[in-house]
Amino acid sequence: MTKLKSRITCPACGHAETEVMPTDACQYFYDCKGCGELLKPKPGDCCVFCSYADVACPPVQEGIGCCD
Repeated sequence: MTKLKSRITCPACGHAETEVMPTDACQYFYDCKGCGELLKPKPGDCCVFCSYADVACPPVQEGIGCCD
């Protein structure tokens, strides 16, 4: 079963927030609600959830890849 909520953690300040992930698009940017840092995916990751969250984005969870 695909999880749609993920806890994303800012690498700059450590603030964590549970967010609902989009199922039809990659989320390339995320504004930290703690410090305002604009997060972008790490090299090789498709979205901010794959880089900074405890659950990968829905397409990656399903094994179909993201943003193909």
